[in-house]
Amino acid sequence: MKQTLIAVSVTLICVLLVCGMGGYAAAFANKREVPIYSVDRQDNYVSISFDAAWGADKTREIMNVCDEYGVKATFFLVGFWIDKYPEMVAEISSRGFEIGTHSATHPQMSKLSEAQVREELTSSSKKIFEITGKPVTLFRPPFGDYNNQLLSVAKGLGLYTIQWSVDSLDWKGLSAREIAERVQKSGSGDIILCHNNSDHIVEALPLIFEALKLKGLTFCPIGELIYKDNYYIDNTGKQILDKTAANVI
Repeated sequence: MKQTLIAVSVTLICVLLVCGMGGYAAAFANKREVPIYSVDRQDNYVSISFDAAWGADKTREIMNVCDEYGVKATFFLVGFWIDKYPEMVAEISSRGFEIGTHSATHPQMSKLSEAQVREELTSSSKKIFEITGKPVTLFRPPFGDYNNQLLSVAKGLGLYTIQWSVDSLDWKGLSAREIAERVQKSGSGDIILCHNNSDHIVEALPLIFEALKLKGLTFCPIGELIYKDNYYIDNTGKQILDKTAANVI
């Protein structure tokens, strides 16, 4: 009887172990990956970005204000916007601003197949390269929508997927002061989201730049803010330098 109980107990333990490990493996396999929302930096660098999908009449004014304050921003461009305003794409690049892709057609990319995702990214990146001669390394998903497949495909294409940690909400028609007040909370390593054709973005930028300058912050393009190697991303989307990796001090 005792031997039977021992055998039954051993069998139950084995079943639990197998099921438990299987559940753990399934959970690990289904782990939700996270793009870059901000960067763990203590050197007071911050980035401002402009998504461009509709309209271009404020884009040159945005660049003028940025130049006045010595700010190099990052523009994320949609493929159909590039088709409509190729001369503006060329000017953005020639004036020293960084360009990333914002997809080809601005879809909800988590609902696309892997092949469709790849086409959205490759076709839009190719259009930027053909105009600027510069390879594209940054991607911002439309609507901030993503899934593991999207992040995996983007990574395979050499693209860093970029979200934001400070949302100006400029597209909601906020006043320049309201936009600036939202952005003034920015700190070292933050990525600021704006749009190139929002109602009051041009008037808001001097307020933003003056306020963050007083906080001791310096602007740089996102490509210079993020780490390119030896990093990990925590569950909040903060990119952190892995100081345990080889050749990292």
